[in-house]
Amino acid sequence: MDIEGRTALVTGANRGLGRHLAAQLRDRGAHVYAAARNPDTVDLEGVTPVRLDLTDEASMTDAVAATGGVSILVNNAGTLTPTSLLTGTLADIRSEFETNFYGPLLVTRAFAPQLAEHDTSTVLTVLSVLSWLSFPTAGPYCASKAAAWSMVNSLRQELADQGTTVSALHVGYMDTDMAAAVTDPKSDPSDVARLAIEGIEGGAAEILADEISTFVRGQLGDGVAGLYPQFA
Repeated sequence: MDIEGRTALVTGANRGLGRHLAAQLRDRGAHVYAAARNPDTVDLEGVTPVRLDLTDEASMTDAVAATGGVSILVNNAGTLTPTSLLTGTLADIRSEFETNFYGPLLVTRAFAPQLAEHDTSTVLTVLSVLSWLSFPTAGPYCASKAAAWSMVNSLRQELADQGTTVSALHVGYMDTDMAAAVTDPKSDPSDVARLAIEGIEGGAAEILADEISTFVRGQLGDGVAGLYPQFA
């Protein structure tokens, strides 16, 4: 897919990876709708800010009405509330699913008609290496991203008939606000955005942005023993 001349919408485009994705799509010649809960926080030149709250279906309806011609949809916005599935509040657990699973699902459903207007179009959903690997300190996040991975695989099949390809981006720690407290090595979100857009251009169904994602992906065939050797 050629990016130049396309119209793209990026959720969570006011900071972090989303901001880099919006900027690089713009720089490659796309008209970019930069979506955020508060569009006033979008500070990129040459893009069109749009209000879109993943937990508010009315705002999605308004965003669809305020846009047009979208052929590249990037589901980037997400949330992480470090908590336990066993002891965390149900409100926190539900919040993870509302944003990380239902959010991209509802956005994709809302914009599917615009995507269908084009001979070719694409949806990129930002997932995580934690789509495949779970930690007890972030159980709800991991579970919501695993559900989103399954959702992406289903939507890929459902949207194929209308010419829409569906891609998933898997990445570990990035140098963004979400991972500010992490001391392990982190990827540069600008590099991750470049890899993601190159994946869109190449029609990749699965984009692995770093070594940890590639490694964990390779362990899936070994089941529990491959991912959690302490239980082998």
